Amino acid sequence: MTWRFRGREIDLTSRGVILGIVNVTPDSFSDGGVTSGTEEAVLHGLRLLNEGADILDIGGESTRPGSLPVSTEEELRRVIPVIRALRASTDAPISVDTSKADVAGAALAAGADIINDVTALSDPPMGALAASSGAGLILMHMRGAPLTMQENPSYEGDDVVGAVSKFLSERRAAAVACGVHPDALILDPGLGFGKTLSHNLALVRGIPALLAPGSPVLIGHSLKSFLGTIAGETASPDFAARLQAGTALTALARHLGAMLFRVHDPAPHRAALLTAEAVIHGEVLP
Repeated sequence: MTWRFRGREIDLTSRGVILGIVNVTPDSFSDGGVTSGTEEAVLHGLRLLNEGADILDIGGESTRPGSLPVSTEEELRRVIPVIRALRASTDAPISVDTSKADVAGAALAAGADIINDVTALSDPPMGALAASSGAGLILMHMRGAPLTMQENPSYEGDDVVGAVSKFLSERRAAAVACGVHPDALILDPGLGFGKTLSHNLALVRGIPALLAPGSPVLIGHSLKSFLGTIAGETASPDFAARLQAGTALTALARHLGAMLFRVHDPAPHRAALLTAEAVIHGEVLP
C-alpha cells in the first residue's frame, strides 16, 4: 500500500510511519506554550526529524478535552510562519492539523503537503481543496466538539468500533466524491476524542475492522490520559509512564495493522515499531 500526495509516495507495505507533533499553541495538554513561538517550534520540528519522525504535523488550535476554538486569523498567525520556516529547512513532508479550509489552503501555499482534518470535512470547502491541491488527507473521528466530547461519551449498542468504522467509511466516500484520490487518504479513529478507556481499547483491538474501507489507519495515542490510567496514574499527569504505555500500544497497534503513528517522542516509538516489525517479518528490516 502506498500513500500518494503532491508528487510524493510513502511506502506503507512493511514499515510504519511516524508523524512528529509540533503544537504551536499555548494550551495543548502536554506541551502547551513550550513551542508556541516560531523559532522554538521550528527547532522542535527539526529535532523531531532527527529523533526519527518521518512527517511533521503542525497544529495551531488545541483539541484537548475542554478546549475552546480559536479564530481563523489566530490559527493562521500561529502556523503559517512555522510551516514556511520548516519548508525552507527540510524536505520532509509537512502536515497541517486543522479543521478549517482557509487555514489548510494557506498552509498548503506555505509548503505543507498534508491536511490532518480532525473533523473529517466538516468545513464544506475542505474536500474540494484537498482534491484540487493533490494534498494528502487524514480523516479523523471525533464525537462532538473538544469542549464537550468527554462528557459521558456513548455509542449505540456500545459498538464503538462499528460506529467509528461506519463514520470513517462514509467520510472516505465523501472525500472521494469530492475528487480526492483514494491513495491520498488516511483514516484515524480518534482515540481520546469522545471515547472512554474501554472505547479506546476496543478501537485498538478493532484496527483490522477499521482497515476495511481500504485506507491505511493512523493511531494518535501519544501521552493521552487513558494511557495514564493504564499505567496506574493517580494524581497529576505522569508523562513518563504514559510514554512507556504508549510505546507498548504502538507495537500492538502495528501488529494489528496500523501503519501511521502521531506522537510527541519519535525515538522510543521508532524502537517499538522496529521491534514489532522484526517479529512481523521474521527479520530486522534493512
